[in-house]
Amino acid sequence: MHRVGSAGNNANSNRPRKEKRLRYVLSDTDDTKHCAGINCLAVLKSSFSDGCNYLFTGSRDGTLKRWALDDDAATCSATFESHVDWVNDTVIAGDNTLVSCSSDTTLKTWNCLSDGTCTSTLRQHSDYVTCLAAAEKNTNVVASGGLGGEVFVWDIEAAVTPLSKSSDVLEDNCSNGINGSGNSLSISSLRTISSSNSIAAQTAQCHGYVPISAKGHKESVYALAINDSGSLLVSGGTEKVVRVWDPRTGSKTMKLRGHTDNIRALLMDSTGRYCLSGSSDSMIRLWDLGQQRCVHSYAVHTDSVWALASTPTFSHVYSGGRDLSLYLTDLTTRESLLLCTKEHPILQLALHDDSIWVATTDSSVHRWPAEGKNPQKVFQRGGSFLAGNLSFSRARVSLEGSTPAPVYKEPIFTIPGTPAIVQHEILNNRRHVLTKDTAGSVKLWEITKGVVIEDYGQVSFDEKKEQLFEMVSIPAWFTVDTRLGSLSVHLDTPQCFSAEMYSADLNITGKPEDDKVNLARETLKGLLAYWMTKRRQRLGSQASVNGDVLSGKDITTKSLTHSKIEVDVNAENDSMVYPSFEFSTVSPPSIITEGSQGGPWRKKITELDGTEDEKDFPGWVLDCVLSNKLPPRENTKCSFYLHPCEGSAVQILTQGKLSAPRILRIHKVANYVVEKLDKPSDNANTDGTFSPGLGGRLQHLAVGDGSFRSGLKPLQKPRPSVEILCNNQVLSPDMSLATVRAYVWKKPEDLVLNYRVIQGR
Repeated sequence: MHRVGSAGNNANSNRPRKEKRLRYVLSDTDDTKHCAGINCLAVLKSSFSDGCNYLFTGSRDGTLKRWALDDDAATCSATFESHVDWVNDTVIAGDNTLVSCSSDTTLKTWNCLSDGTCTSTLRQHSDYVTCLAAAEKNTNVVASGGLGGEVFVWDIEAAVTPLSKSSDVLEDNCSNGINGSGNSLSISSLRTISSSNSIAAQTAQCHGYVPISAKGHKESVYALAINDSGSLLVSGGTEKVVRVWDPRTGSKTMKLRGHTDNIRALLMDSTGRYCLSGSSDSMIRLWDLGQQRCVHSYAVHTDSVWALASTPTFSHVYSGGRDLSLYLTDLTTRESLLLCTKEHPILQLALHDDSIWVATTDSSVHRWPAEGKNPQKVFQRGGSFLAGNLSFSRARVSLEGSTPAPVYKEPIFTIPGTPAIVQHEILNNRRHVLTKDTAGSVKLWEITKGVVIEDYGQVSFDEKKEQLFEMVSIPAWFTVDTRLGSLSVHLDTPQCFSAEMYSADLNITGKPEDDKVNLARETLKGLLAYWMTKRRQRLGSQASVNGDVLSGKDITTKSLTHSKIEVDVNAENDSMVYPSFEFSTVSPPSIITEGSQGGPWRKKITELDGTEDEKDFPGWVLDCVLSNKLPPRENTKCSFYLHPCEGSAVQILTQGKLSAPRILRIHKVANYVVEKLDKPSDNANTDGTFSPGLGGRLQHLAVGDGSFRSGLKPLQKPRPSVEILCNNQVLSPDMSLATVRAYVWKKPEDLVLNYRVIQGR
């Protein structure tokens, strides 16, 4: 497990600071569907008889969605996008505040009925935040737990309301790491957000609020529950015990033992007397907190219990988990009934009147009949069994083949998602990525445009990968992961600037065909084209002409004083986006990155408003896009020797080592040889400069003290009288030096090329 670091974590470190990365998340569908498993659910019932009810879903794709509910349909009415990792849980605090937690270590608050703008970010956890609990009647109280063994109790209203102090004073207080009680706290632990359009303001406003800490867990916390008044809190996790706390002070009240594996789900009745727990030991236990003991054990499931939901009177419990089954159990009579079976493990349940919402590791959500108001009606259908009190009893029944038949075969309706990407391969051309999703569909993506260029359907992934193999060698300038169920492309400096291609290979018109195009630079320009347009509109045309950046001329120069920056002389300092790098505005990608303040953030490229600056973007991104400055890169040249073939009578043209761009084509080398053979007297000029005489603007290619120059005229095929060889293999004219080195030469030493004149021509 890792922590998503904040900007202030290394303030006192002398180690070199690693540059912040930029990544972008691609989508080939509209924004109304999840594309990964659903981790959490919350139902908001209208207080008006004719009002609309809403379902909120939080997904492993990093977003939450709001669904307007009808009797037999659900419509996505908002997407809440700000978390940069899985959304693990969500609760509704008060009438209209949605609180979510994530593997990005933060809690975020939202207005339930808004368009999806994050109103605040709460940073206190040091690791993934896994679970939340909200007090029904004490509407400001929300508890959070995570993998760091931390449990915090938040007063949401106090946490998101900025104090009247000036921001300068607050930042000073934060940097000293001291709160009112004298406890030392990290900068990140004091940050919250106020409602603002500014990303930095949303993610970094620091006003000194510190939640109550319930200290005692030595290991990860997976489940929380709180009573209606907010006077009693229970927690569970990998320590296999249920801990009971007073959330008002954070003090421990008791510890309940009985489970033999991780506790994954907890429920409390409204009064706080009874507690239900579900565990990876497959058992459900009912605890009497007054008596401080387990009063019932229910062996219903054959595998881990991950989700619990109770009827309003706490008389029956719905349970689901790893065994793909949803059960209803009468807590008094121990009668249990299999309601339905799923194709995927059940992660969370939400009772809604006489139905129940079921979330699984799939991206779809299903609504099933549940008779929540009168669960005895379901038992009248028959088929129930008596839940044992030993975990192996249900497992034994299952092995004997007497598994009960489910009451319901089909859900009332389904909110469909899109299949998550589960397999990917970056192709050799370093622009295309092949993916396979959970439905078995294989697609080809062009990551410099963020679109699917070919949908192959359900075919063999490995066979298609072999079919698409190209013998080309281009540096690995990006990495990819599919953790969010979609393609996330990672750009890290300076590695991302290592790949170049000729403009002709990218079908760029109006540009000399031999101009080199830096793939990362043009990709960043494409990603931020909308932001650049908005920024120009804000700053006015004059500021653009003068080259001012964001909040003044010195924004990027500050970062330039700390690092050597080179200007890419082959690229024009403009904001024109070439067709090969134009991103879709129908299904726009989302950017995930961070600047000098506030920690990581996520936004669609079409939702950037031009106010974002160095507080929001890494300095190297702004240097590249605004000032056309690229960091120093590793050598982009390839050294080689050029000799006649053994036994050939052709004269020796060069004695020393040559170096040329890695992307130089073999036909350029052949053209050079032909020129030299045509003009033997020009083999060495008095100044040591070789001039192949190809005309036009020239590229530099060092040969000892001189230079080999290749022209930028339209690409020419070599004259047929000369062949270039490597390891006795005739090379294709379209091969680059890098490709020859990788696939033909295959040695660490400098490349050796041979040339020969084809006889009879």
